[in-house]
Formats: sequence, structure tokens, C-alpha cells
Amino acid sequence: MSKPSSFLEPSQRTAPGDLAIVLLARDTYQPITLEQSKGAVDGYAEGAVLNTRFGSFPHSTLLDVPWGSQIRASAVDTGSRGRKRRRETTGEETSTPGQETPGQDTPRQATPVKDEDDKAPTNEPAKKPIVASSGFIHLLRPTPELWTSALPHRTQVVYTPDYSYILSRIRARPGTRIIEAGAGSGSFTHASARAVYNGYPKEDGDAKGKVFSFEFNEARFHKMQEEITGHHLDGIVQIRHRDVYEDGFLVDGKSPEATAVFLDLPAPWKAIRHLSRRKRAQNGELEQDDSWTSPLDPKKSVHICTFSPCIEQVMETVTELRKQGWIEVDMVEIANRRINVVRDKVGLNAPKDKGFNTTPADVMESVSKLREVNRKTQQFHQNQPKVDVKVEAGAEQMDTDTPGTDADNGQTHSGALTEPKPWLSGRLAHRPEAEIKTHTSYLVFAVLPREWSEEEEAAALAKWPCGNEKKTIGNTDKAVRKQEKREMLQGKRKKQKRRGSET
Repeated sequence: MSKPSSFLEPSQRTAPGDLAIVLLARDTYQPITLEQSKGAVDGYAEGAVLNTRFGSFPHSTLLDVPWGSQIRASAVDTGSRGRKRRRETTGEETSTPGQETPGQDTPRQATPVKDEDDKAPTNEPAKKPIVASSGFIHLLRPTPELWTSALPHRTQVVYTPDYSYILSRIRARPGTRIIEAGAGSGSFTHASARAVYNGYPKEDGDAKGKVFSFEFNEARFHKMQEEITGHHLDGIVQIRHRDVYEDGFLVDGKSPEATAVFLDLPAPWKAIRHLSRRKRAQNGELEQDDSWTSPLDPKKSVHICTFSPCIEQVMETVTELRKQGWIEVDMVEIANRRINVVRDKVGLNAPKDKGFNTTPADVMESVSKLREVNRKTQQFHQNQPKVDVKVEAGAEQMDTDTPGTDADNGQTHSGALTEPKPWLSGRLAHRPEAEIKTHTSYLVFAVLPREWSEEEEAAALAKWPCGNEKKTIGNTDKAVRKQEKREMLQGKRKKQKRRGSET
């Protein structure tokens, strides 16, 4: 193992070869692998470059920076890449004049121009990037939660609310060995790898926490294998291409000795018969086969979870679990609603953006706003051209309010003497989302208890004698308990007298 995974043992700063999650906007992520370039790459003089709608970011600006840093965009020199793109867009060709015979039109033969990319590689170092006038991103350390939001979707994804509850129910902790069937996009694989991690195994027989993953689709299997290797999870995750309905869950003919199982399969009830202490037939009856090996840990209880989107699948799964001897069967559906913590910004001067309430914050602000409106109204009428109107005798003119001065109210026209900082204005408030997230799947949980032999039952009874306990409530009479209480109080009095004599 060259270096530990960033998911398991993160460093303080970025390094070449690390997986990074780029935060482009709210809930918009892009995973990249950081590269150290020694020269031009793909026509970019600055080396490897990440292009986004917020600008271009050479990888050299993303290396050796603390995780969570804000990275400014760079003015990238496209080099031959830009000239090649222009030729492909406009269809221009560079031609050389041929030898023309007098009186005869000879067409010019187009001579292709070689790109700089076609030349032999040079030893010129990568160009130092220049900061652009605008544009930035944030560089985040990879976590299973961020990877779930950023990963390329190949199948239905197990999201964070689901797998966090699943890992809790199947008792996943450091050192646990988990069987996962249906790796898919790898969301649950990364989360379970972090949950069971208690160090990388130093040799084959080293019993460490591990995830044994199985995938039926060959294309998804190869893609998952590439991701596991690229994320440095080879010693923690072991993936196999297999049909678990027929071939079961053994690894190289040996038992993984798992204590937790997660099945994300179209028909999980077809694979449950392989998850047993002893070989069972389709109808649940035991079969005598001494050569059969169980994939489960024989000395511990096993917890299982199945992930099924339809209730018909749940019914089939529950029936099969009961046939195979699983107990404490129940079903759970996760309904997720995010609660956002925001600043409740109220005021007439607040911008008309999302999250702002453009209403008066108090009475003084309302009165100030009315005076401002009255002042502007009076000013508007004063600027209008005067029209001679004859007033009849005895008619009274309309009473109008005269505009007040700032000295009358002791405030400015805006009603505020000083403006607070916009990111500190308002009070903190929590606001749940308007709608609950839609249904993902039904989670079926069950427990397979440990099987005890007669020798193990006798050893347990000798260590913890059931019914022969002493000094417990119910086995000692009232007089004995009173005598024990007197002796305890007498001992306390002696200690107090001893401390008093010493002082």
C-alpha cells in the first residue's frame, strides 16, 4: 500500500494523486483526481486544467493547499488547443501554392499544419498560471457523503439518510466484516468501508474490518474495481464479479465470516438461502452436507438489511427470511427532510432576494418609510408645472402637510443611522424544506442468532450460573440485607472518626 485513502486517513493538504471534490455551486459537485504536470498537457501550457463554467483551474493551483480552500480561476493559455478548436469550428485549411502551368488552372493542394501536440515532447516546464479577474471554486476533502452527491450514477444510489440508518441497524463498527451484494455505483461501499475501517491488513490472515462486495454486471464491476484502486481502498474493499443467486458469497472458497449483510438486489430472497449457518434447501429444510461452508461468523449473531423499492419484493423477502430461521424481522421506510439554518432578514431596505422579508422591522422603520414617501410625493407635486385655476369665492383650499426635516425626527430619510453588515443582519432561524423527499426503497431488517453446541451451553452455564446467583435482590432475605447495610454504615463512621482524630 503506497498511501492510505483520503476517505479513511485524510491529510491536511492536497497532494498529487488525491481525489478531490470540487464545489461549483450549492449541491453541485465534480470529482477530480489531482495531477502534477511537468509540462504542457493537452495543449495547455499550464499543464492539466479543470474547465468549469466558472473559469479554468490548472491543477498546479489545486495542489498543496488546505482542504476547503477557495481557489481563484486562472487565465489559461490554450496554446495549440485553441488553434485546433478554431480550425474545427471554421473549417479553415492552410494551403501552399502549387506550380501552375501558363494557361492551365491548377488547384492548390491543402497542406495540413502540424499541431504543437504532434511534435515531440519538450522538457519545458509548465507555465505559471495567472489569476483571472473573476471566478472561483472550493476544494473539498472526499467523504462518503460528498462522494454520494458527486459520483457518476450507474444504478439507483443508496443516499446518505438510508445508508447511515442501515449501518447503524446492522451494527457496523470498526472491525466488522460486511457482505454487500449489488455494488452498483459504490455509494454504500464507500460508506461501509469508512464504518468498518480499523487499519489496513498487513498480511492475508490479518483480521481487520472489511467489505466483501459482489456485482453481477461486468461493466459495473470493472468500473467499481477502477474506483476502489484509484481511491486506495484495495485492502478494505474486496469486490467480486459473481451471480450470488447461484454461487453464494464465499471468497476464494473460504468464508468471509461476516456479521453484517446488505442486499441491494432485484430479488434478494433468491440469495438468502446462501446466508445460513447450515445448508438449507429452497423450502428452508436443512440438508446434510459436511463440505458446505457458511459465509457467516459462527460465533456471533448476524444482522441483515435488504433494499427493495416495491412492497411485493418486501413480502417475498420476509417470507424467505422466516423460512431460513431469521428472527426480529421488520421493515422501515426513510423519509428525509432537510432543515436549513438561515438568517431571517427583515426590513424595508433588504434586497428583494430569496430569504429576505421586505416588511418593516419595527414601528419606527414604518413611520420613517411613510415620511420618506410623503416627502417624495410633495417633491413630485412641487416639480409639476403650475396651472392657473380660478378659485370661487368662499371656497377653501385643501389642507396639505408640509414636509418635515431630518431634525424633527432625528433620523435620516432611510430611517437608519448605520447599516449593519449584511451577513450578520437578521436572526438565526431554522426552516425545514417544504416537501419531504420522495420514496427511495423499503428497508427490511432481521437477525440470525448464534447457534450454540451442548459444550458451549455447559461452559456458559458454568461461567454465568443461571438461578444460583448470590447477593442479588430476591435471593437474600430481609434480615441479611439489613445486616449488610449496618456493616456498611459502621465502616463509614469509623472512617469519619479516624479523619477527625487526625485533624
